[in-house]
Amino acid sequence: ENAENMYFFSELALTLNEPEEHVAPTDSRLRPDQRLMESGRWDEANVEKQRLEEKQRAVRRRREAEAVEALEEGKDYEGYIPLWFERKVDPVTGELICVYKGGYWEAKDKQDWSVCPDIF
Repeated sequence: ENAENMYFFSELALTLNEPEEHVAPTDSRLRPDQRLMESGRWDEANVEKQRLEEKQRAVRRRREAEAVEALEEGKDYEGYIPLWFERKVDPVTGELICVYKGGYWEAKDKQDWSVCPDIF
């Protein structure tokens, strides 16, 4: 109903980005630029998006520098390790996939997000 006024998105698609309480601080629904955009504050959203992107670039540069330093010192460098997923090869397709490794729901139950990085 009324889909033509909602960009022909389904009701499910329209609600996927709705804020939810008690989620990880890394949940993409908490992105400050997105929240600003959705409230129609376009200029502020663009400034915030630029800030977030530069923050991400700085983290990437730091990780790259750490990898170079480890290589020069002959040490292993693991790099970024996702908190809730791990990469595995799908035994059927042979493709690299991400598989949930646990921990999120337990952290959510406890509301202990201490392992989450500050990404926003």
